[in-house]
Amino acid sequence: GHNSDGKFIARAQRIEYDCELVPRRVGIFVERTKDGQVLPVPNVVVRDVACGANHTLVLDSQKRVFSWGFGGYGRLGHAEQKDELVPRLVKLFDFPGRGASQIYAGYTCSFAVSETGGLFFWGATNTSRESTMYPKAVQDLCGWRIRSLACGKSSVIVAADESTISWGPSPTFGELVRDGNPESPTDPPDSRPSPGPFPFQVAMGYAHSLVIARDESEAEQEKLRKLPEYNPRTL
Repeated sequence: GHNSDGKFIARAQRIEYDCELVPRRVGIFVERTKDGQVLPVPNVVVRDVACGANHTLVLDSQKRVFSWGFGGYGRLGHAEQKDELVPRLVKLFDFPGRGASQIYAGYTCSFAVSETGGLFFWGATNTSRESTMYPKAVQDLCGWRIRSLACGKSSVIVAADESTISWGPSPTFGELVRDGNPESPTDPPDSRPSPGPFPFQVAMGYAHSLVIARDESEAEQEKLRKLPEYNPRTL
């Protein structure tokens, strides 16, 4: 975000990279007009940040989304695969009533929940398939109230309404919570409530998932008691 990739030529013509060793303020946010002009965006007050493998998203107080970093697979949402060295406004969310309320970054993709509750996706979860170059609505989750979303290497898990929803391309390593079913849906599954515990929040690593579940009622506590217990000391 500092208008440089840090690349420099060291001895023997070897390319090396400078690192930021102390926190450094990101000084400018920009937008690109249709005729190619780059203009500064004023009054950016950051409310949330999300990082992928090689890109970053920011959500500001005006519900605008900015992205920068490696542009491969369309993960920046600017309808092109150009790298961005400073935060650039994602145009789709810069309209009245169409701002974003949540942002999430995957390994090679990005998600945002709009202020009206719709889930938008851009980039690629499966790099062998066609990439989505700008934010598009995830129709399979239209009408669901999304509380939390997380991405792994290529899998996605969502806490919405009373269900935990997950999908991702093969191979997977059990992070989709399929009860031993090796099938790996590459798109969101049918919109049906799951019989499991009520999910408050989800998290996902490279090949594992975590869910914080509600245990307020006796019925919810009974569901949790029926789940097998994971004890790393027995492995």
